[in-house]
Amino acid sequence: MARERSLLDKFFLFLKGLSMGAANKVPGVSGGTVSFVLGFYEEMIYSFRKINYKAFLLLFNGRFKSFYNYTNATFLLLVFGGSMFSYFSISLALDYLLDAYELYVWSAFFGMILGSIFYISKDFNNWNTKNIVVMIVGVLLGIAISFMSPAKENDNLWFVFVCGIIGVSGMTLPGLSGSFILILMGNYVLLLVDSVAVLFKTLTEIFTGDFSFMDSDERMRYLKIIATFTGGSAFGLVVTSHILGYVLKRWHQMVTAVIIGFIAGSLGIVWPWKKEVYKIENGINLLDSKGNKVIENFERYFPDFSNKETWMAILFIGIGAAIILLIDKYGAERKEYIDE
Repeated sequence: MARERSLLDKFFLFLKGLSMGAANKVPGVSGGTVSFVLGFYEEMIYSFRKINYKAFLLLFNGRFKSFYNYTNATFLLLVFGGSMFSYFSISLALDYLLDAYELYVWSAFFGMILGSIFYISKDFNNWNTKNIVVMIVGVLLGIAISFMSPAKENDNLWFVFVCGIIGVSGMTLPGLSGSFILILMGNYVLLLVDSVAVLFKTLTEIFTGDFSFMDSDERMRYLKIIATFTGGSAFGLVVTSHILGYVLKRWHQMVTAVIIGFIAGSLGIVWPWKKEVYKIENGINLLDSKGNKVIENFERYFPDFSNKETWMAILFIGIGAAIILLIDKYGAERKEYIDE
């Protein structure tokens, strides 16, 4: 699975990591879907599987080059370097666009997911009864998740660790949005807004030689939370990748059918015509650390076709679908089979 890459290949892989990182932050959009469509999903799962007992033996024995090659580290560094860079750059631009042009952004995402369903399913020809059944199960699971009610925020470190394990599923399971799962678990704002903001501020202070944050109990609390969440995410990546690698190798067609169904079911999450439902406690809107209202869920409605804005949104749906079809046309390699 690991292979030599040209400088241009590495640049485009970094850009794919940017795309996956931006997708992972937006509730309702799955980074796993991005990786699947852009053609590096199975290599990503393969690479995570290489973080195992043998890899640690190579590391502890000082065989760093062998460790680097065995774990396909070039791929992982490029993809996750792009994802991390995206988190503090492109995803900030997405935050602005969602605030200023929310309907059109969600419409573009909706179109991209529609295009993704076509993109993934067009080469899938094994439509036997078993695969149709598991695809329907995937659709129902996706729909059920999109209409679940969220829990309350919980900063218990064990629960935060579990949030990391489950939240990272958006990276490994196409169609499942890790950010949306964190909303359902009640910890989206705590883990992906407040804690990330504190981490960014802390890193900025460290680079300037300011370590005063160590005297702040509140800052240390957030840093413990983000460290625990990161640990849970890393653990979840390794464990789920081993499970997915196993099932992909043995039941590839069934897994693909489930993924198609799951992505189709997730359309309810990114339905463009919706409005936020905010958390209210004792008749007062709850606010995050930046003073923004905390989103509890979304209320969906059908569009008014007499409204010009509706037709603009439909245009953006078409643009989103066209982006995926262009990726298909210009030959992004989608399938790479897992080697042991």
